[in-house]
Amino acid sequence: MKRSYKLLVIDDSKEVVEMLCQFLDKKNYDVVSASNGLDGLKLLEAEQQGFNLVITDLVMPNISGVGVISIIKKKYPNISVIAISGWGKHPEMLASEAHADVVLGKPFELTELDKFITDLLSSKKTETL
Repeated sequence: MKRSYKLLVIDDSKEVVEMLCQFLDKKNYDVVSASNGLDGLKLLEAEQQGFNLVITDLVMPNISGVGVISIIKKKYPNISVIAISGWGKHPEMLASEAHADVVLGKPFELTELDKFITDLLSSKKTETL
């Protein structure tokens, strides 16, 4: 079966990346991961609009998730972004200001994440018709 959407997961926690990649792979998404914002941006650049959605942590070394979101929204406005953070309201507020489509506090339910992904991807599909 062909995988319909390509997702990028960016998080400096190996456990979070593995858990999200396994879950999304089972949902039949084509999943690529990066362990920091800089590597994530390099993957985006290399794929040239190939990703449909990015899930990024907010607090990471090198480039923060807020920086990643700002760059994505400027360079790739058609890519949806879900920001995740275990650091409370301040990073979540910054993510909203950077125009993340969804901001989730850790821990979150995978079913909740799945619903947001489905909603974002289906709304993007109708925009391009």
